Amino acid sequence: MSLIKTRQLKMTVLCVITVCLVACNNDKVDDKFSLSDDAVILALGDSLTYGTGAPKTESYPAILENLTGHQVINAGIPGEISQDGLQRLPKLLEEYQPTLVILCHGANDLIRRLDTKALEQNLSNMIDLIRQSGAEVLLVSVPELKFTLNNSPVYASVADKKSVRLEDDIIQIVESSLKSDLIHPNAQGYKLIAEEIADWIHYN
Repeated sequence: MSLIKTRQLKMTVLCVITVCLVACNNDKVDDKFSLSDDAVILALGDSLTYGTGAPKTESYPAILENLTGHQVINAGIPGEISQDGLQRLPKLLEEYQPTLVILCHGANDLIRRLDTKALEQNLSNMIDLIRQSGAEVLLVSVPELKFTLNNSPVYASVADKKSVRLEDDIIQIVESSLKSDLIHPNAQGYKLIAEEIADWIHYN
């Protein structure tokens, strides 16, 4: 292959990579939630939502509220499994009437090695309830606690089947230096999560 053709091939590859990166970034921009000024955000989950490992004022919902200016309800209960979250969701939707629900649930199902089919069904049922209330959903993946903290495939499957937006990176990429223990972030880790979630929302 001639030097000119080699250079042309390299330039083509670089252009393709650049286009792919721009497209990925634009996808997230296009998928951002547009909320009214008085919109309420409900953060539903377990200890990762509650903020275990940091002061209550430094949980990701608290930081997200400061970042976006929207009221963010922290509906996280440490130790809760997805079945229990599903059971208490209707009351939360009725009480707070959120415009957006951030659904980060299932870590305890995975830790306890509960049936992943049941987890998938519970998440799907939660999404159905949220949509029936008129709210939108951002699903947040939770990693499996194995040798590597890869996200459980359950979340991508649910997001695909239910056609909801998925934050698939932030929990698993929180480094050990940003954690209070093996599972829970510290204040800086929760700040990183809040910033990533805030990037899904149009705000001033």
